[in-house]
Amino acid sequence: MVRPSRTVERYNRRTRWYHAVMYVVVLLLLGTGWWLRIGLEGNPSIVARLTGVADTTLHTIAGWVLTSLVAVGMTIGFRAARTFAAESVRADRGDLRWFVRWPAAVFSGRFAHHRGHFDPGQRVANVVLVVLLAALVASGVGLTLVVGGPGFVWLQQVHRWSTYLITPVLAGHILIASGVLPGYRGVARAMHFGGRLRVETARRVWPVWLEQKSNNLPADRETSGRD
Repeated sequence: MVRPSRTVERYNRRTRWYHAVMYVVVLLLLGTGWWLRIGLEGNPSIVARLTGVADTTLHTIAGWVLTSLVAVGMTIGFRAARTFAAESVRADRGDLRWFVRWPAAVFSGRFAHHRGHFDPGQRVANVVLVVLLAALVASGVGLTLVVGGPGFVWLQQVHRWSTYLITPVLAGHILIASGVLPGYRGVARAMHFGGRLRVETARRVWPVWLEQKSNNLPADRETSGRD
């Protein structure tokens, strides 16, 4: 007798690797940026000591790598980027109810029903992160091309405030995606550890996505993955 699948794939390997590289680069960019912002330029960070590269140089390199990753995502990964954008800006009936119930659901796991690949909170976070990352990249590139003057000052302000704003958003994203909150327990496997979730976890957090995904899975597929 064939047992039903106990897990479902949320993200494939290519998506997970892209996310992992983006994750490391953004954290390096923010880490070195804050290190320099609080006036520790003359005191090498742990990463600078390990690599033998100055924090200012690390920050610049991370910025160019992030720019390259964005370019790759917009060209080679155009179809995935288009789907990501479409799912992030969608709005459905019931989204407001999801937000009302969300604070309690973070602990109980009883999220309001929603449609789509992302829940309403993820959609808002996605849009905010994309806008702020775009501001960071554009202003960072501009700062390497503009030397002094009002333009440089303006770009510096954009870069600085983008950093201020993206830091708490990114921290919140990491907290939720890590699965340490009771309502989100198990979701870390969506982007890490093979990219597979328990069906029960997917049904709790992304019910309609699971239904659509299940309809596309072979009926005889079996897996013994665990959270």
